[in-house]
Order: sequence, then C-alpha cells, then structure tokens
Amino acid sequence: MEEVRLRKGEEFIRLGQALKLCGEAESGAFAKTIIADGLVTVNGEVEQRRGRKLYDGDIFCYEGNEYQVHGT
Repeated sequence: MEEVRLRKGEEFIRLGQALKLCGEAESGAFAKTIIADGLVTVNGEVEQRRGRKLYDGDIFCYEGNEYQVHGT
C-alpha cells in the first residue's frame, strides 16, 4: 500500500485530487470519469463523488492499487 500525504495544514484532500497526486489520473477529467464509472473505492465501498473528502487514515483503491491518506 502506498501513501498519499496531506500538505502541511490540510485536514483533507478530495478524491479527484488524490488520484492525480498518486499518478492514477493524468487529469481532472480522467479522474472524474473513472470515479463516475464506479471504478474507485474508498474504505472498501464504491465512491462516485469526485469531491469526496479523504481524511488521515482513509484508503482508496483503483485497479488493484491501494493508497492510504496520511496527515503531516
């Protein structure tokens, strides 16, 4: 499992931003598409909201790759 780190002072990161940050989505449009298609899970459940807020400890998955959000 790989880590996605929150920036200093941030409480959360939105799912679309997290997918771009970890390299799974090359653009916001692509992130929107894969999320809307139900291909991304958050904490084991399909998530279709690009703006879903991810907090420290949340885990998201796309194409078998798991990422855990970590605070600063």
